[in-house]
Amino acid sequence: MAIVSAKEFIQAARENGYAVGGFNTNNLEWTQAILRAAEAKKAPILIQTSIGAEKYMGGYKTVFNLINNLCNFMGITVPIAIHLDHGDYEAAKEVIEIGYTSLMFDGSHLPTEENFKKTREIVKLAHAKGMSVEAEVGSIGGEEDGVVGEGELAPIDDAVEMIKTGVDFLAAGIGNIHGTYPKNWKGLHLDHLKKLSEAVDKIAGYKFPIVLHGGSCIPDDQIREAIKYGVAKVNVNTEVQLAFHQATREFVLSNEDLKGKNYDPRKFLKPGVNAIQSAVEERIDVFDSANKA
Repeated sequence: MAIVSAKEFIQAARENGYAVGGFNTNNLEWTQAILRAAEAKKAPILIQTSIGAEKYMGGYKTVFNLINNLCNFMGITVPIAIHLDHGDYEAAKEVIEIGYTSLMFDGSHLPTEENFKKTREIVKLAHAKGMSVEAEVGSIGGEEDGVVGEGELAPIDDAVEMIKTGVDFLAAGIGNIHGTYPKNWKGLHLDHLKKLSEAVDKIAGYKFPIVLHGGSCIPDDQIREAIKYGVAKVNVNTEVQLAFHQATREFVLSNEDLKGKNYDPRKFLKPGVNAIQSAVEERIDVFDSANKA
């Protein structure tokens, strides 16, 4: 088992044409299911916590200890990064002290120069402890912990400048949104992604990893195309929540929960938890990161 920085395995994904999943966790069972899926598929992954999930779960230290202890208890052998998702400046500094191995500082809602400035500060602090850092330019559509994005395309000039801060991978808006996608969604702007990747690769001097947020419910063919154009990390949350909800709802509506001791939370939650694992495994297959550990 290795709790590691995400830098090396995401860079390997970018160079070899596949993507790694960043899966958000919400509780003990969620974390176990994600870890079982990663181990079954022999895939490196990031287990992510948003600010909202961290508060729900009892703080970043609780989350860190939970993931770390479960990896040991379950005998996990694949690389796992413990990652902060959409962290603000204070949250980023907190997880650096606690020992997370990767973080996202999301300053996309700040004035551009302030975003660059604070990103440079976080990069310096995180890299000193061997942590990988993700940042964002443009915005991701939808809402994440109170930050609302319209999903506009990330300015290529801003992406180029952000690379100069020393970040390890970059989230950039290409028409993607958090949550479920509306029926009138027009799809990813893959032409913009291609231009953006070419520009940041030139500045970086190597194939630079791009992060696709809002990866839930995007058609598989678009995800595969995005990977061809530079995406090396895909974030998934809503899709897994929907799988859990659907399986749990079916269990209740079938009255299976009324039989025997199925009121026991370990039994009551089992169909939903199994659905989480299946959903994560299916995404790993789409991203082509199975057997890449």
